[in-house]
Amino acid sequence: MAAYIARRLLLMIPTLFGIMLISFVVVQFAPGGPVERIVAQLQGQDTGATSRFGGGSEPGGAHAGSIESKYRGAQGLDPKFIAELEKQFGFDKPAWQRFALMLKNYATFDFGRSYFRDAPVLSLIAEKLPVSISLGLWMTLLSYAISIPLGISKAVRDGSKFDTWTSTIIIVGYAIPSFLFAILLIVLFAGGSFPYIGQLFPLRGLTSENFADLSLFGKVKDYLWHIALPVTAMALGSFATSTFLTKNSFLDEIKKQYVQTAYMKGLSSNQVLYGHVFRNAMLIVVAGFPGAFISAFFTGSLLIETIFSLDGLGLLSYESIVNRDYPVVFANLYIFALLGLVVNLLSDVTYMWIDPRIDFETREV
Repeated sequence: MAAYIARRLLLMIPTLFGIMLISFVVVQFAPGGPVERIVAQLQGQDTGATSRFGGGSEPGGAHAGSIESKYRGAQGLDPKFIAELEKQFGFDKPAWQRFALMLKNYATFDFGRSYFRDAPVLSLIAEKLPVSISLGLWMTLLSYAISIPLGISKAVRDGSKFDTWTSTIIIVGYAIPSFLFAILLIVLFAGGSFPYIGQLFPLRGLTSENFADLSLFGKVKDYLWHIALPVTAMALGSFATSTFLTKNSFLDEIKKQYVQTAYMKGLSSNQVLYGHVFRNAMLIVVAGFPGAFISAFFTGSLLIETIFSLDGLGLLSYESIVNRDYPVVFANLYIFALLGLVVNLLSDVTYMWIDPRIDFETREV
């Protein structure tokens, strides 16, 4: 076990290197950049990241051509000023030097400072991280806590009215986009549009303004009160995949010969189901946990964070991409890639914990 974990940890190094290298190369050809953004602001032009400065390339690329050809709209600006901007953002160095310096700093979790927020990147991430962890963790746990028992019940009652009706409800819930369901929840329970329901839940934020003055029980209650609607909106669509995955996995195992043998030995249904079938059927369900958590942690929470005014990591990443805030973009990419690799390793270790017959250590990694 220890040797397998050590090999997996060592393999994370070239994997992270490849991810960062490909992303860095892609950025070199992406239109726009921090220098262009400042130039556009000075010239009173569009400062959005979707603005395309014709003929320009990423400012860290080769310095072929004049200032005017590199930064459209920079005509009339002092070339020394443009050179100072390039130096300020580190674009006066060749791309390979910037990439090597970035890897060296990232090895010690030194992500530098944000271009446009005037704050250390690590501080920004640490500030937003609790919100995203709250959404991702609670959504994943809630989804699995409901979908696994529901999937088992559907497998045991396969073909019954219960199975049919629950499948219908789950599919309808899966078809509703999470952001649309979030808006519906706000209208019903947080907007006060219906006088008989009222504003049962807060409209925005993760905690109340007086959170620091509350008791421990009051803080827990306030936190759960704020997180209820966002987590519900995110978890609705995630039930379908994990529920049907659990059901089909249990159905496949129930039909196998060892289950019939267990019944013939006189074991009860619960003993067979949870003593024999459960650990075999749950393997494929456990395999989907890392992807579900990472998806909820970042992409799945983006719209929810926006709708409920939750300033989390997903929203920070999106705004950084839009504004070409490269230190924040690459830091988020690095952290999410590292997190994904670690969670996948934990998933494999969980495999072996659930079913000791599985031994990754004797296989080639």
